[in-house]
Amino acid sequence: MRNLATLGTACAVAALVALSSGAMAAPAAKDYVDLDRANFQKEVDGKKVDLFTIKNKKGMVVKITNYGARVEQILVPDRHGTLGDVVLGYESIDKVMNGQGSMNAFIGRVANRIAKGHFALNGQEYQLNINNAPNTLHGGVKGSRFVVFDAHQINESAVEMSYTFKDGEENFPGTLPTRVIYKVTDGNALDISYEAVATDKPTIANFTSHLFVNLAGSGNILDHVLTIPADAITPVDQTLIPTGEFRPVKGTPMDFTKPTPIGARITADYDQIKYGPGYDVNYVLNRKGSDLALAAHVYDPKSGRVLDILTTEPGIQFYSGNFLEGKAPRDLGKGGQLYKIHDAFSLEPQHFPDSVNKPNFPSTVLNPGDWYKGKIVYKFGVQK
Repeated sequence: MRNLATLGTACAVAALVALSSGAMAAPAAKDYVDLDRANFQKEVDGKKVDLFTIKNKKGMVVKITNYGARVEQILVPDRHGTLGDVVLGYESIDKVMNGQGSMNAFIGRVANRIAKGHFALNGQEYQLNINNAPNTLHGGVKGSRFVVFDAHQINESAVEMSYTFKDGEENFPGTLPTRVIYKVTDGNALDISYEAVATDKPTIANFTSHLFVNLAGSGNILDHVLTIPADAITPVDQTLIPTGEFRPVKGTPMDFTKPTPIGARITADYDQIKYGPGYDVNYVLNRKGSDLALAAHVYDPKSGRVLDILTTEPGIQFYSGNFLEGKAPRDLGKGGQLYKIHDAFSLEPQHFPDSVNKPNFPSTVLNPGDWYKGKIVYKFGVQK
């Protein structure tokens, strides 16, 4: 029997020979950070937080924490077949909780802004908590982005998240049980289906997914080419509240009916750009009915990655990452990246902002027994 020293020397020599002959190569460096599940396991508000992984057979991987039902990672291939991470995010639950409030979260009970946090429903006045002065944003001080969802792994490609909004929570009326299912399909799509039912009182609801996307995986998104099939926006005032009108995009910097780089007109002398500053406005989708339909198409020339967003919602908010500031700890992300202005975009399918105060907008009111059901699909591909 050979002794360990002799065996070790033989192995070392064999390895050196293999390397010199080119028979053995070092593994290729990854273009993404491996998220450690243990870093997301913690008790928050008396409930267990965890990190859930869903994937398909083609290699697409999505990792989600039940804190805010947040997507922390999406791995999809580029034109060369190399996997890369196409969403911003954080490496631990502590960093998530100290990070960007909306990053990659499922937003409710009411997404976007409500003017001055005030509305009337059936003659009853409601005053919500102000968290984006002078308005209420994304469900208030502790909307769904800051709560722990109950989570259930359905199978290797799907996970269910559920949460019940209580009557009076953030001063909204009515109990609203809500369920969200994230599923990775074999077509390299992340399918987000959601539903809620008003149980005891009239209430309002408007949900969205707030992914912060960068198809290149790093750098800014100004060269990403965007198409939005929408002939009009709901223009906003200086507090980013819709005026109630529908403004045509033709002839303005807001027009993405034809493929246009995000950065082509992002500094234009135009009121909606100045208010952003950058893009932060709702587009009225060219659609009829509520069937699943294309809401946006994005192409990144650098990686070749393509993203199609489909939805059942009537509008889509386009946000160009205007408030990413490159400041730790809030903007210190995966791999030590400091997320800076325009390092990501968000395209958030939803009902129009402040709909409860705009009778001419599609209604967000639910009466007892009414269901709100919707779907958002992020379908990834490549352009050679």
